[in-house]
Amino acid sequence: MHFTSERRLDDGVVERAFTLGDLPGILWTPAAAPAPTPLVLLGHPGGLETMRPRLVARARQSVAQGFAAATVELPGSGDRPRSAVTDGARAELRRALAAGEPVTDDLVDRLVLPLTEQAVPEWRAVLDALLALPGIDGPVGYSGGVISIGTRLAGVEPRITAAVLFAGSFVPRVMNEEARRVTVPLHVLLQWDDRGNDRRASLDLFDAFASKEKTLTANMGGHTGVPAHAGDAAAAFFDRHLRTGS
Repeated sequence: MHFTSERRLDDGVVERAFTLGDLPGILWTPAAAPAPTPLVLLGHPGGLETMRPRLVARARQSVAQGFAAATVELPGSGDRPRSAVTDGARAELRRALAAGEPVTDDLVDRLVLPLTEQAVPEWRAVLDALLALPGIDGPVGYSGGVISIGTRLAGVEPRITAAVLFAGSFVPRVMNEEARRVTVPLHVLLQWDDRGNDRRASLDLFDAFASKEKTLTANMGGHTGVPAHAGDAAAAFFDRHLRTGS
């Protein structure tokens, strides 16, 4: 892991950009980090610079709780090499939504599964590097989307002890099988009127999770209409599960 820049935000948050090979990311830590410092991995739908204001807000909340937070650029987003398959599927999805046509299972698979296949090993490699840094010892939580990435990561990565998943993306049906391997505490956020999300698929995925503790919070409104109190509930969830000894 190579740090390429560092700046201190006005509330004492230290923000450092990094690369791991050709994978770019950002790490936020408290200026005076407690020991051990839990870590929250911030998932997002891609486009690190586009998403930066929302990611910084989420990172500030994590740091205010005494956690470190980190994110990476998704495959095919930002300056990373494009995928003809994914770009074609994304364009086809936009056309279907604009025309009011159904989104087929085949289209969802072509859009989401290659992204998940590449992103999850990258997240695990970044986690290796982050936990090797002085002071960042875990426990580790995952927060955000794409929900299929979060589902697979929570199912295969034993260092993740709790997850907040954003149900804001289409879900391949095969993810229901993978969800049965997820046993960590879960808090799932669903926007009820999200046009870019198949509500039924998200509910089926939630039902498939094997976690003994799992909560679904549904709010009215579209994709960007998440109320502030939903973020507060997610923060309280991590406060319960990432504190040492919790």
